[in-house]
Amino acid sequence: MIDFFRGLPLWLGVSVAVAIIFVRGMVYYWIGRAVGPRIYTSKLGRRIGEGRLRRVEAMVARRGVLAIVGAHWVAGIRHAIPICAGVTRMPLPRFMLGSVIGAALWTPPWIVGGYAVVWGWLKVFRESPPAAAALVVAVAALVTGLVVLRRRRRGGAPEETVAQDQPGSSSTPVG
Repeated sequence: MIDFFRGLPLWLGVSVAVAIIFVRGMVYYWIGRAVGPRIYTSKLGRRIGEGRLRRVEAMVARRGVLAIVGAHWVAGIRHAIPICAGVTRMPLPRFMLGSVIGAALWTPPWIVGGYAVVWGWLKVFRESPPAAAALVVAVAALVTGLVVLRRRRRGGAPEETVAQDQPGSSSTPVG
């Protein structure tokens, strides 16, 4: 197998990355455990919103280990759930089980996928620099288009909400 990063075999690089993600979750858990419910009134807690953090806490209480495993797949939540698990004092063995499974399932696709993208792009660049440049332009155009589309959709949402909130308006569609 091709050497991964600075001579590491791919399997070892993935194993190290899984361990790092596991340790990250443990650090968040212990921060939550040390700070406790004060997290909700901290500067960060006020910024995120106590209501949001309480919903995450409720998710941890309802789903337990599954919430810890699933948290790895959702940006933002992957940081909040381990903290809330610590705040609620989820038993450490249960948290560790969910964290090991989540890290083992989430990390390899990102590492191997990133590895494939980087080496694939380098191969395209070696064989045809103009094709590599065209690929970069196409990806940039796609990302720009998605950002513009998202902003337009967000821009339309408040007007619809205002129209529905006015007295005498009906939420029943016409037609």
